[in-house]
Amino acid sequence: MTRVMTQLELLRELEPVAEANVNRHLSMTRDWHPHDYVPWDEGRNFAAMGGVDWDPEQSRLGEVAKAAMITNLLTEDNLPSYHREIAENFSRDGAWGTWVGRWTAEENRHGIVMRDYLVVTRGVDPVALENARMEHMTNGFSSPGDTGMLHSVAYVTFQELATRVSHRNTGKACDEPIADKMLQRIAADENLHMIFYRNICEAALDVAPVQTLQAITQVLKNFQMPGAGMPNFRRNGVLMAKHGIYDLRQHLDDVVQPVLRKWNIFERDFGADGAETLDELGTFLEDLERQAVKFEEMRDRSLAREAARRERAEAAV
Repeated sequence: MTRVMTQLELLRELEPVAEANVNRHLSMTRDWHPHDYVPWDEGRNFAAMGGVDWDPEQSRLGEVAKAAMITNLLTEDNLPSYHREIAENFSRDGAWGTWVGRWTAEENRHGIVMRDYLVVTRGVDPVALENARMEHMTNGFSSPGDTGMLHSVAYVTFQELATRVSHRNTGKACDEPIADKMLQRIAADENLHMIFYRNICEAALDVAPVQTLQAITQVLKNFQMPGAGMPNFRRNGVLMAKHGIYDLRQHLDDVVQPVLRKWNIFERDFGADGAETLDELGTFLEDLERQAVKFEEMRDRSLAREAARRERAEAAV
């Protein structure tokens, strides 16, 4: 039977990989400043109105864009929970500590720029947004399933890529060039973060293959976006899925499958100890495909009904 490596052994074994990938990240990342992506003149215009209460007419964002922006921002706001989790599962020393600090600093920019943009442009109700932030951050977030270094690095690999997809599609849904440019910048950060974690997990598959496969399988079977539990998450999530911000098909085709292919999961030999887990993962993916097809059929019927209602309403005018 394959020996189970301890957390400390894994961290020591993978530290050279972490160091190489920290250096890679620093060579590829581009520093940017949140204030460069905020139309401050709009804020002055609203201030000149005498500080009137927010009115939905002030927003240029549609219902879907508002739901996606709020969901994505509240997700970014919960950074203390994510920092605490990776700091506990990695280390605060050496390359691991450097990454934890750098990653946290970069992620913090995302919440800063999105909040400034929404408040300055009056994109959403700022009071409701702040109340939701307080509630969500008070509740915090923990990734579902077991804890530990392998579980954590597998989860954030998929989560960072999922967040990149969501931010990118939200930018398009905003139909506003400043928001689109801002969210492209954030999505580029998320992609680099994903690559760091993906490379660490790939190295873990080499040094502790069965342990890592088990962590990956558990993460995928219990996967939840980090916004789960925030105010109106279900309603906003349905809107986002229905209108192509982030749905089950994108989760499978744009997030899960590309990462598994990069790791060559089904081409690796995990031996007798990993065969059952590999079969479990394959069965899960087949079920996820069936769920994605069912979701697409339901979504298409729902959108067709909505279009028919709009046509009737327009014809009645």
